[in-house]
Amino acid sequence: MKKLLKKYGHAWVMGYIFLYLPWFFWLEGVEVDDYTILHTAMDDFIPFNEYFIIPYLLWFVYVAGAVLYFFFTNKQDYYRLCGFLFVGMTICMIIFMVFPNGTDLRVAVDPEKNLCSRLVAMIHAADTSTNVFPSIHVYNSLGVHAAVLNSETLREKPWVRQSSFILMVSICLSTVFLKQHSVVDVIGAIILAYVMYALCYGFEFAEVRRTAENNVIG
Repeated sequence: MKKLLKKYGHAWVMGYIFLYLPWFFWLEGVEVDDYTILHTAMDDFIPFNEYFIIPYLLWFVYVAGAVLYFFFTNKQDYYRLCGFLFVGMTICMIIFMVFPNGTDLRVAVDPEKNLCSRLVAMIHAADTSTNVFPSIHVYNSLGVHAAVLNSETLREKPWVRQSSFILMVSICLSTVFLKQHSVVDVIGAIILAYVMYALCYGFEFAEVRRTAENNVIG
């Protein structure tokens, strides 16, 4: 038992989920009479596409898979990723509380059209169109990709980095093509991720990693 605690004692960080989930669902159930609708002209030019539900749902695997991977392979990378995700998610929740917001972008979906439309309808039924700025989907995807890029363990696996980039971009695009989020929500998530990247990794830290990689490649 002592060996297991010593080896996997860092699992305590995951206890954050027991704070986050009740908090999130409580906010989802709170009825707010006056909240800000986020809707830009650019949103109207983006067509709805139900097939983007695939990367949207893969977000759950992407984030959970990354946390578990680093949990078992590199404790430092695990702590950095969890710090990035959990601090940022807490900031998002606080923003939701002090700045109630939502969108009016959702379109009517026929669940009988195809499987993807059925999945979108299920998401609409389970998730309200409030608490959207910043987009946690986008923020966490950026955080996972940042962890992959800065991972010493994955330094010699370019296919993992490339796959992560493609999935990260696809997830970010899915939020607007499914009309779950406004472009404003995406921009807000990018800004927050930029700030958190500096705090959790530090641009100097990232530069050292890139220099080391270039020396290896060279």
